[in-house]
Amino acid sequence: MLYHAASLQNDNQVMLPLKLFDTYERRVREFIPLVEGEVGLYACGPTVYNYAHIGNLRTYLFEDCLRRVLEFNGFKVNHVVNITDVGHLTSDADTGEDKMELSARETGRDAWQLADFYSEAFKADLIHLNTLAPKIWCRATDHIVEQIEFVVDLETKGYTYRTSDGIYFNSRKLNNYGYLARLDVDGLQAGARVQLGERQFVTDFALWKFSNAKEQRQMEWDSPWGVGFPGWHIECSAMSAKYLGDFFDIHCGGEDHIPIHHTNEIAQTEASRGTRLANFWMHGYFLQVKNAKMAKSTGDFLRLETLIEAGYSAMDYRYFCLTAHYRSQMSFSWESLTANQTALARLYLHAYEWGAPGDVSSDYLDRFIAFINEDLNMPRALALVWDMVRDDELDPGTKKATLLKFDEIFGLQIAAWQPGISEVPQAVLDLADARTQARADKDWQRADELRDQIADLGYAVEDTREGPKITPRAT
Repeated sequence: MLYHAASLQNDNQVMLPLKLFDTYERRVREFIPLVEGEVGLYACGPTVYNYAHIGNLRTYLFEDCLRRVLEFNGFKVNHVVNITDVGHLTSDADTGEDKMELSARETGRDAWQLADFYSEAFKADLIHLNTLAPKIWCRATDHIVEQIEFVVDLETKGYTYRTSDGIYFNSRKLNNYGYLARLDVDGLQAGARVQLGERQFVTDFALWKFSNAKEQRQMEWDSPWGVGFPGWHIECSAMSAKYLGDFFDIHCGGEDHIPIHHTNEIAQTEASRGTRLANFWMHGYFLQVKNAKMAKSTGDFLRLETLIEAGYSAMDYRYFCLTAHYRSQMSFSWESLTANQTALARLYLHAYEWGAPGDVSSDYLDRFIAFINEDLNMPRALALVWDMVRDDELDPGTKKATLLKFDEIFGLQIAAWQPGISEVPQAVLDLADARTQARADKDWQRADELRDQIADLGYAVEDTREGPKITPRAT
């Protein structure tokens, strides 16, 4: 059976149930929205003291796929992303400096201008990666009133205490504190290696920090407790509640948010509002280099701009991320990125050569939906694409229409691709240079071997009077 591409509508399809992994319950379960037809989706955004690295961006690509799948299933998604421009300290123990203030001092720049600069750089990366823009961007510094009100409510209900450096949440008041991360709370206290200072328990955390009278802060506000600034965790609870309510559908972030940031968001929301904030908690896993996660704090990271300067496109990186499930850690290497760049170039060329789209294959579409609705199984969905490419029983128009339908989820901008737009990978250029030298040396056997290597990478080389011409080849 074929669907006509022009008339295919998601709400006319027979959709399989959407199932998602919920970190809170540690299982894949059917997603049913709290309000029929609508989804509230909150994603923890960047702390804008530096550029985002490609590991950070992998999480936002997972969240973009999630949103695309939700909308493909016919849901209207209210997507909210925050910008943390104050309150994220250098230590998880609520000690050290505010990352924004520290970066401003080290660079000699104004903290507010720094936040604007890195916020715009982050948004530009997302545009290059073809992610769908959130419905709402919310900055922590624009919501100080909401955060203070949240802390006042916690104080009124008896969940806070005061120290010389701030107002803290009393985590011992909650019987199920740490359930999201399955924390051994008593074991953490017994084996605590951090300095507690005036905190009463190792898992207590700052809701409001007082400004140090001996230091000049650029970002500080009056509050019922004195001049200071909000804690990191209170920001997300206050802003998500403002825009999505006290209990909404899905809260996302990176796996590093599970044991502290998201655990504390849940704790303070349970104490104040009586909910665990979100019905589903979903987390993208790390991108690793040499078995270690990328980290902005160490300066050991790669930016999207780094990849582009090296001859790769943002779509090459997007395709690379699609090859691994969002709940599996992924290793980055230049060799792997090159291989995926080659695969994407082949896919672009296939789609271009297939010509005008015809009818969508219902068989392939049904299988595709089964994969994406089973906890966003993008690797299986991508493998299905190559099965379709090799299927000699499908006509080119059907392949084209079906692939374009798939790309509503993949977001690879397949319809827009034209020959010559994609850059030739550096590895192919290096082989072509070596072949040119071999021909100059009259080493014809070596030149033929290098031509074969170029072909294996999906490119053809043609010798012209202007020099070698390299073009993708559909294989």
